[in-house]
Amino acid sequence: MASSAVIGRVVIRNENIFNTGDPREDNWLFRLANKLHVKTHPWLIRKQLLFRTGDAYDRRVLDESERILRLNRYFYEVQIRPIAFHEGRVDVEVLTRDVWTLRPGISFGRQGGANSTRIVFSDINLLGWGVGLSFSHASTPDRDLDSVSLASTNFAGTRLRTNLLYSNNSDGWTRSALLERPFYALDTRWAAGGSFLDDLRVDTLDGHMGVASEFQTHAKNLKAWGGWSTGLKGRWVKRFTLGFTQDESRFAPAPGNVPTGSIPPDRNLVYPWIDFELVEDDFEKMKNRNQIERTEDFFLGTRFRASLGYSSTCFGADRDAVVFGGQYGTSFQSTDSLTLLVDSAAKGRVEGGSVHDTFLNANGHLYVRLSKRWLLFSMLSGNVGVNLDQDHELVIGGENGLRGYPRDYQVGDRSALFTLEGRYYSPLYLFRLVRVGGAVFYDMGRAWGEDYVKALDPGILRDVGFGLRLTITRSGLGNVLHLDLAFPLDGDPTISRVQYLVTTKQSF
Repeated sequence: MASSAVIGRVVIRNENIFNTGDPREDNWLFRLANKLHVKTHPWLIRKQLLFRTGDAYDRRVLDESERILRLNRYFYEVQIRPIAFHEGRVDVEVLTRDVWTLRPGISFGRQGGANSTRIVFSDINLLGWGVGLSFSHASTPDRDLDSVSLASTNFAGTRLRTNLLYSNNSDGWTRSALLERPFYALDTRWAAGGSFLDDLRVDTLDGHMGVASEFQTHAKNLKAWGGWSTGLKGRWVKRFTLGFTQDESRFAPAPGNVPTGSIPPDRNLVYPWIDFELVEDDFEKMKNRNQIERTEDFFLGTRFRASLGYSSTCFGADRDAVVFGGQYGTSFQSTDSLTLLVDSAAKGRVEGGSVHDTFLNANGHLYVRLSKRWLLFSMLSGNVGVNLDQDHELVIGGENGLRGYPRDYQVGDRSALFTLEGRYYSPLYLFRLVRVGGAVFYDMGRAWGEDYVKALDPGILRDVGFGLRLTITRSGLGNVLHLDLAFPLDGDPTISRVQYLVTTKQSF
């Protein structure tokens, strides 16, 4: 196409959940689901596009608009393509397909030897407006929760992102609010927002010596920010953000409990901060990596982010401290079948001339394509805590990667985890509703450190296992159901020799 071409007509084609023109999907149940479903309104789709009639035609902008639309969990598939070229004008078709977004029901999960249940009524695309509304009751190993939430990534067809949550819990409450106009695209020139969190809960420390095992935490966080950017220049984006944060945590004995150790001291950080971000424009569309037969957008570019703030008693803080954070990530792709993603992060503060409550993390994810249906996945991560506050610790167990062991099985101020997993993406498509996959895995990890009860004799823990992966393709959950059996190879004799795990995750 000529470089001077402009966008002509923009045709929005939003298809219903099932394609009844396909004999495999033309039955009474699927027709009923289509009839009951309210499709996403074309105006909402159009508002999210980065191009309009009369704009210069740019394939990169069409591809980025695809990625933005695919972030919405109420779409099963998205495709944007030119369909006609005439007199210097390119007509573009935006093809989407909805999924079923109403979710009434009961769910059950088990990991790390602990069960959780949830009763929920929610819709993530209420009346086709792109608004999520949820009412739920959940029971977890830590607490029971009754909550209501309202969320939208394009409030009233704008670029505003909103999220409101109220939860009444067995040990307190959670109230939070977010309103922001984010850097929604690579060429976005400004962003602004604010957030609020008020969280009262009972926390349990699993391994800290000399500190109460249970205590009440009342955390409040207020944040406001504004940012600007010069936009996409070549392949790179630079962004600058200024903000102000109050981060307060107050601690008390858990109601009805006599402390068995000291209660963590209160903490109140109040600080202005500046943030710099550098992002490379490099994305790849793939299938059968973290999802089953679904288009995935993999970020393969380099990303760097650094923030610096200063908490002062002049602002109402209880201490003077430098608050810092940073992230760096990149990728290596030697062949079409081998991709390595590397990420690292650091956050903490400096006060009194020394580093406090600092977390350092590095991890790598390796994907090796063995065939169309088989993939070898490997992950290695390491975490280090430096002079952690008394309410913070690193844990490892069945809830965070060491699948053959109970939750929070080891505790310390450093941890490491290695996973090797063979993934199979089956061609089975049960009832045109469920995609099927499978995995065999090996996990190895440990947490360790001084002054931690569960780290006196840490040792390396290993497990092996296998599992089934199920994805309900026509549901807005977008999750992968994991059904796993894991067998610990180490650990003390009191733990079960077989761990059963039922979890839902965002990826394979």
